[in-house]
Amino acid sequence: MECKECEATLTVLRRCRQVRLKCNGCQREYQIHEVAADLDAATEAELERYTAIIYD
Repeated sequence: MECKECEATLTVLRRCRQVRLKCNGCQREYQIHEVAADLDAATEAELERYTAIIYD
């Protein structure tokens, strides 16, 4: 999945009580609901590993 700002790759970032997507280029972090409509199959598969995703 690509960042909306700089088109670099987004990776899943897991912290205590939150899961975010972080850009490897500009370092911007996205909440899952911000990019939910644009998730690709690989990112969805990775997010499925988490039993709960908290939207903050």
